[in-house]
Amino acid sequence: MATAKPKVPANKSDLVDLLVKKNGMTKKDAKTTVDTVLDGIKKSTKKAGIRLVGFGSFAVQKRKARNGFNPATGEKIRIKASKTVKFRPGKEFKEFI
Repeated sequence: MATAKPKVPANKSDLVDLLVKKNGMTKKDAKTTVDTVLDGIKKSTKKAGIRLVGFGSFAVQKRKARNGFNPATGEKIRIKASKTVKFRPGKEFKEFI
């Protein structure tokens, strides 16, 4: 009995290959398209967030400075305030999953 291969998350080159296969694009054009879309998502998220209806929303979330500890030494440390990206899946995406 053969064991099933573990599922590997898709990556950027998988998206490029999908565009080539589905749309008959050249690999160079597909890579440019993926890069352009990802760049647009990054810039829009940084500016004010982005909502892709049916897929989800990306927004910048601020984290306050807080106390923590070094797990190796147990020493208390101060964790600086930072920003992170929050993704909230849309209704259609949730239903698909």
